[in-house]
Amino acid sequence: MRLAVLGSISWRTPPAHYGPWETVVTNLTEGLVERGYDVTLYATQDSATEGRLRAVVPRPCSEDSTLDPKVWEYLHISQCLEEASSYDLIHNSLDFMPLTYSRLIQTPMVTTVHGFSLDQYRLVYRKYRESHFVSISDADRDPYLPYVRTVYNGIRVQDFRFFPKHGDYLAFVGRIHPEKGVHEAIEVARLAGLPLRIAGIIQDQSYFDAEVAPHVDGRSVEFIGPVGPADRDALLGQALALLHMTTIPERFGLVMAEAMANGTPVIGRALGSVSEVIDDGVTGFLVNTVEEAVAAVERVPTLDPSSCRRWVEQRFSVDAMVDGYLEVYRHILGDERVRPLQG
Repeated sequence: MRLAVLGSISWRTPPAHYGPWETVVTNLTEGLVERGYDVTLYATQDSATEGRLRAVVPRPCSEDSTLDPKVWEYLHISQCLEEASSYDLIHNSLDFMPLTYSRLIQTPMVTTVHGFSLDQYRLVYRKYRESHFVSISDADRDPYLPYVRTVYNGIRVQDFRFFPKHGDYLAFVGRIHPEKGVHEAIEVARLAGLPLRIAGIIQDQSYFDAEVAPHVDGRSVEFIGPVGPADRDALLGQALALLHMTTIPERFGLVMAEAMANGTPVIGRALGSVSEVIDDGVTGFLVNTVEEAVAAVERVPTLDPSSCRRWVEQRFSVDAMVDGYLEVYRHILGDERVRPLQG
């Protein structure tokens, strides 16, 4: 099987700091290459892969304001789709835009739906519903799309240090945006009487200025900013728990799997995929309100960090994700065509 993986150009693949889509794409690409599959990754020029890299975009658009994302997205997409005949299958991990080319090429396309940032995006997905779709959680599905299956996002569990003991502070890691409920994490920590450490990119400056910055004092609330893998490991692994107080239905929530890989339980609002990612009462707690989250903080010491790690190994590892996508590819191409190079 000759596979093209069409990734994002917002950040490099793999990302230096933030970049959940890029993290998933690199984990899938490298996982397939390790098993001997012929994979070409379409990403930014500064990306890295053990497969082949095809790139027209010089740098990540989110890191260089001189690059117009619309221009470079279409140069990026067209490069891949114009080379479609070189592949048996194109795996689109770049949202809805590549679907508009899908009827113009002979090579089949499968699209991982990472969510619907705007409701109007559904119009494009539904127009091309004869294509193949994968959801990243059972909760994040459009009722009018014929999904092949759900494949949970996978992480390289071996890259996450295991911390066998609970820490003494709470953590928030993610986008600084109202959707992520940073303000509620601050309130949970205050009522629980524990310090909160916040890490992530500021995606909504006015929200940060109004709801986050006034509470940052370096003691009870600390804002760290974006963190790379090493700093993220220490931040999550040494925390008592990760707070994931999303205010909208979660699509997947990669950081929850990352925290549990470190052995850190997650307290998450039960919206969207959160109930699929957290094993309630085993790897964390599902809550609906700030008050319930505060009560859950008191129960965290009853949880076993080893159980958190095992849960991720079983459900959210790269191997589990690669196995899932190989099933998808076989569904589309048939067993005989989905073989590694040496096969």
